[in-house]
Amino acid sequence: MRFGLILGEALQGLRRNASMVVSVILVTFVSLTFVGAAVLMQTQIAKTNAYFQDRALVDVYMCSPLSTGDTCVDGAATDEQIEAVRAELDGPTLAPLIQDYTYLTPEEAYDSLVENLGEDYASLLTAEQTSAEFHVNLVDPSQSDVIVEAFTGVQGVEEITDQLEYLDPLFATLTIATYIAIGIAALMLVSAVLLIATTIRLSAYARRREVAIMRLVGASNRFIQTPFVLEGVFAAFIGAVLASAAVLAGVHFGVNGYLSSEMYAIPWVGMVEAWAVVPVLVVIGVVLAALSAGFAIRRWLRA
Repeated sequence: MRFGLILGEALQGLRRNASMVVSVILVTFVSLTFVGAAVLMQTQIAKTNAYFQDRALVDVYMCSPLSTGDTCVDGAATDEQIEAVRAELDGPTLAPLIQDYTYLTPEEAYDSLVENLGEDYASLLTAEQTSAEFHVNLVDPSQSDVIVEAFTGVQGVEEITDQLEYLDPLFATLTIATYIAIGIAALMLVSAVLLIATTIRLSAYARRREVAIMRLVGASNRFIQTPFVLEGVFAAFIGAVLASAAVLAGVHFGVNGYLSSEMYAIPWVGMVEAWAVVPVLVVIGVVLAALSAGFAIRRWLRA
């Protein structure tokens, strides 16, 4: 009976302050949506980083007949220079750092280039003008600098490239987007907390006569406070549910439905990660609402 009375008082308060409750729901919805987006972006960064670190290579390009650098004064790399690079890769200094490597002759490198770029590029370059290549897969991709330093300035080597460097702008962009989402979410959460506190105080003021009567008949402070706290929790819970639905819809239609088909080479977050965010959003919304409403009603009762 007491629980039914408390629940009834909470629902009555929600009806009396419908416009403020809708505002709380919307602010909570927007703020928690940004929280969910930030969590998923951090997950995406981790997945992308792990995926490409396992596949990123350090490429050692030997001199071609078209090379004009200081290490390519004799034109294309000679067999002796290619074997010197291979011996260095197999040597005691670099071998422990290397998981495996592949060597492409100029003809194989040309075929790979045409396969990746299309037949339209076949007429721009011939196999004789293409350089031989070593593709090195490291045990620890963070040690790519060792390979770069080992072959920098070596005769016959035109260029050394670390594929992970090409991904740095992508990771930087995702990180900046995450910080922006976190900043917006923090501001919106603060707004939600303040709005919940204001709503609870207005609700308590509108029912001040009822609160005074309950005090006169000996009702405890907890009994008086609980309906007001439930008002904030109900509103925040609805906002959290809407935010969860928005996150799930965004991943289902935006990521799985569009991005994964347009950029299939990247391992995108899926519905498993999205569903894992849902309880986090609900807990954040409910806990913040309960704390904010509880603090607001306690201060009002002491006033």
